Amino acid sequence: MRTDEKEQTVNVKSDKPSENKQEQRMPNIKVFTGSSHPDIAKKIADRLGIDLGRATTKKFSNKETNVEIDESVRGEDVYIVQSGCGEINDNLMELLIMINACKIASASRVTAVIPCFPYSRQDKKEKSRAPITAKLLANLISVSGADHVITIDLHASQIQGFFNIPVDNLYAEPAITKWIKDNIPEWKSSVMVSPDAGGVKRMTSIADNLDIDFAIIHKERQKANEEDSTVLVGNVRDRTAIMVDDLADTCDTIVKGAEKLREAGANKIYAILTHGVLAGNAIDKINNSCLEALVVTNTIPQDKHMKQCPKLQTVDISVMLAEAIRRTHYAESVSYLFSNVPY
Repeated sequence: MRTDEKEQTVNVKSDKPSENKQEQRMPNIKVFTGSSHPDIAKKIADRLGIDLGRATTKKFSNKETNVEIDESVRGEDVYIVQSGCGEINDNLMELLIMINACKIASASRVTAVIPCFPYSRQDKKEKSRAPITAKLLANLISVSGADHVITIDLHASQIQGFFNIPVDNLYAEPAITKWIKDNIPEWKSSVMVSPDAGGVKRMTSIADNLDIDFAIIHKERQKANEEDSTVLVGNVRDRTAIMVDDLADTCDTIVKGAEKLREAGANKIYAILTHGVLAGNAIDKINNSCLEALVVTNTIPQDKHMKQCPKLQTVDISVMLAEAIRRTHYAESVSYLFSNVPY
C-alpha cells in the first residue's frame, strides 16, 4: 500500500447478526454503498435481508479516488447506492469507478441506485454555448459499465431519454401523500400549492389523489430594473396550505412562497420536498420563516440539518428503493411503486 494514501472503509455492518438473515437471503445479489449516503444504503440492505457488500475507498494525497471491491461479484446482480450530495464531483467519480470495478470483475449486471440525481437541473441549453451536463453525466454512467439506473423524482423527466440503458424514475408522491394523511389532521380541507410554474404537474397529481383544491404561485415579470412580483392563483384564506416541489437548494422560492400564502390568509403553511439540498443559509431562512414544517425525503442525509432546524422533518424512502431493487432483481414490474408505498 502506498504511504501517501488515506484509507476510508465505506462498508457499514448491519446491526442484525448475519446468521439470522441466512434463511431470507436473496440469491445472487450484492448491494454496495459509496461514501455519500451510507445510512440509506444500510436501510436498503436491512430491508432486503442482506449485509452490505464490502468495499473500500481511498484518497491519495493528490486527491485521486481509488476503490477496492473486497468480495467476489462474479455472476452477481450488483446494486451500487450513491446519492448526488456532499462532495458531489468526488462522489460521482467514486460511483463511476465502483461501477467499472464491478463490471470488469464479471458482475452479471450493475445497477446505479442514485436517490438524488446530480446535475439534473442542467438538462437543457439555457443560453448560447451552455452545456447540457445531465446528458454528459448520462453518457459517463453508461460508458462506465452501468446496465440500469434507479433514481427518484428527476428534476426533468426527459433526462431518462439521455440514457441508452433502462432508467427507473421512481416518484416520492405516494410517500408524500401518506405523510400528509398521517400528519396533517385538516388535510381534507387543505390546499395544495405549487411555488412556481415548473411544479404544477407534480402538485396537481398529488391534489387529485387527495381530492383537494390547489393553487399556483405565479411570478410576473416586470419592466426592466423593477423587481418581479408574484401572484397567487387560487384561494387559501383560513385554510392549510401545502407547498410541494422536487428540490430546495437555497430555499428562496419556498420561503417567499410561504410569505405570499400568509399574506393571502393561510392559517398554516407546510412545504414538502423530495430532495432537501438546503445549501448556504437555507436553514436560517427556514427557521425564520412562517412555515409550520419543512418535510423532505432522505435521498440526501439530513441528520446535521435536523439538529439545526426544529421545523425540518424527514420521510424515509429507503423502503421504496429496496422494493424497486427486489422487483428489478426478480424481473417484476416496478410500476406498482408509482402509486403505492410498500410495507
